[in-house]
Amino acid sequence: MTHKLNRLLENIKVVELVGSTDKEVSSLESDSRKVGKDGIFVAVKGTTTDGHKYIPVVASANVAAVVCESLPTTLAQGVTYVKVADSALALGQLASAWYGHPSSHLTLVGVTGTNGKTTTATLLYEMAKLQGFKAGLLSTVCNYIGDRKIASTHTTPDPLTLNKLLAEMVDEGCQYAFMEVSSHSTAQKRVAGLEFAGGIFSNLTRDHLDYHLTVDNYMRAKKAFFDMLGPDAFALINEDDKSGRFMVQNTRAKVYTYSLRSDADFRGRVIETRLDGTLLSLNGHEVEVMFTGRFNAYNLTAVYGASILIGFLPERVLVDMSKLVPVAGRFQPFISPSGVAAIVDYAHTPDALINVLDTIRNIVGNIGNVITVVGAGGNRDSGKRPLMAQEAACRSDFLILTSDNPRFEDPDAIIEEMVAGLSREELRRTEKIVDRREAIRKAIEMAEPGTVVLVAGKGHETYQEVKGVRNHFDDAEEVRQALEINHRQRSNTNRDLNN
Repeated sequence: MTHKLNRLLENIKVVELVGSTDKEVSSLESDSRKVGKDGIFVAVKGTTTDGHKYIPVVASANVAAVVCESLPTTLAQGVTYVKVADSALALGQLASAWYGHPSSHLTLVGVTGTNGKTTTATLLYEMAKLQGFKAGLLSTVCNYIGDRKIASTHTTPDPLTLNKLLAEMVDEGCQYAFMEVSSHSTAQKRVAGLEFAGGIFSNLTRDHLDYHLTVDNYMRAKKAFFDMLGPDAFALINEDDKSGRFMVQNTRAKVYTYSLRSDADFRGRVIETRLDGTLLSLNGHEVEVMFTGRFNAYNLTAVYGASILIGFLPERVLVDMSKLVPVAGRFQPFISPSGVAAIVDYAHTPDALINVLDTIRNIVGNIGNVITVVGAGGNRDSGKRPLMAQEAACRSDFLILTSDNPRFEDPDAIIEEMVAGLSREELRRTEKIVDRREAIRKAIEMAEPGTVVLVAGKGHETYQEVKGVRNHFDDAEEVRQALEINHRQRSNTNRDLNN
């Protein structure tokens, strides 16, 4: 695939140009190791390295052009230098142009917020399929082009991968696409150049402060997504979240609201909730759904609203809401024949733990106990660790602190930082077990019929990352095995007693 450089630069704001743009280019890269002869190299200032320092290297490899924020002191002959104000922004715009602006050929909806992105985006993808359309999905768990599954490495891919996937969706006949839009992706301009039909805001609580440093920076990164929406797009916000209105202060999109607590364009209400489902009211219409908890009621209300905003018939949407199934690792229930229940959930922030545990407590009431197994990821925001332990302890009858993805940190040290958030009384109801498999088995071994065990933090992940190595570890697999062992032991004990 080749392109004319001048055509690619048509929508780029060029500050200074050195050299000819009347030339063919064979590739577009921001990785100096990948760009070759007649390619375009975009020098981006990253979190760990600055692409500008590799300009002399790629220039000597006969690249056709270099896009950068500052020109090098020595300019290579035959290379076109394109100076821009923001090379990350330019990369997104160039990537879109390179692949033929694929987002303009799709009804593309982005979902942002701290919690609920994966569930909302995935359910919209499933809704589109139920409505009879071919659709694509870009999410934390997995990417899909129609029914073709593609492994996911980032919540929101880099601009080149992102536009390549969107182009494949167009080529394979997709009409709709739904994607998670992370705060990292807006801060790094990964979604620049995309044309969104709409954006959804779920909620905002503390997360990713290892990267954004402050809650204000994090919030503004989320807001940047709504700032980029066009006048023909919609912005659907959670009216019950205090940050919702801030998100759309400067948006050009038409604003709509959803809520469980107040008047809104799309109003949800929980009528009855169980471990395996909820009776939900959506704009006054009752529907039985296979989801549990107020947080899922919010997600489903957003899905209902967005489905209507992209043109699906409300009556058909209501029918299909009852057919949607939970996303793997998002309040995923397991119940043994002995009556012991376990929930696997991705909750990895204080607020997410509050939501999940409040839902479980609301279901079991004062009859059953709640045991929580949770850890915290290494090389991430350490400030939330004691808060996570605190919220889990005050909502559980017993707490087991364990390892999550320690990455390059000492798992014992992470657990001790979590312990710092606990009172003396809470410590008496807490055990530290670094081995996650052992922690899960201990929790289920302790559980009596009627008890609910929450295994939180990793959800859909099928690995545990330790010192840069990803080892296979699936919470759902571990829970199933532990419940089977627990059931056999209880059956054998009952048999012995009867004999």
